[in-house]
Amino acid sequence: MKEILVLYYSRGGSVAGLARQVARGIGEVPGMAARLRTVPPVAPQTQQVLPPVPEEGAPYLEARDLDECVGYAIGSPTRFGSMAAPMKHFFDGLGAQWASGTLVGKPACVFTSTATMHGGQESTLLGMQVPLLHHGCVIVGIPFTETRLSTTRTGGTPYGASHVSGPQDDAELSDDETQLARALGKRIATIAALLSSGTHAS
Repeated sequence: MKEILVLYYSRGGSVAGLARQVARGIGEVPGMAARLRTVPPVAPQTQQVLPPVPEEGAPYLEARDLDECVGYAIGSPTRFGSMAAPMKHFFDGLGAQWASGTLVGKPACVFTSTATMHGGQESTLLGMQVPLLHHGCVIVGIPFTETRLSTTRTGGTPYGASHVSGPQDDAELSDDETQLARALGKRIATIAALLSSGTHAS
């Protein structure tokens, strides 16, 4: 069984909800599975070391997760049109992986959540793709053959899955958001299966 790393930071639960739907889509592809991981929060001042396993949710990422997985789905909430600091901190710490080419040639996709409809989803998704391109990843989006992209009234972009969580961060994923996140998971798993087997898509 080959695995896709579904790595996310989620403070209110919205990005974690998207991550679970992306993982479901990955699991729909024969021979593929999702490996859910998260990154720890960061703080402006030194704090007590966090335990190696969070109290709830997915475990924290380990370096071997990047080595062992054949693709990556990365999720972060939006902070003023960009990824959250914990996810940026993760990317900033990948110097060794960049030098060794760990991520080169592997497919990667991104997903995000915002409180409002025009809260910076697309700029966040595009910004998250930049370090993945530096690492040599093959960027995977959602094509407009997914008809929900043209009809959604909530989240969903061609750059990646997204969710509009509302001002209180309590809105459930809409049906469109759910299905588009699952479609993204299925798409990256399908492409990862082809690339990791040496088969080329026609």
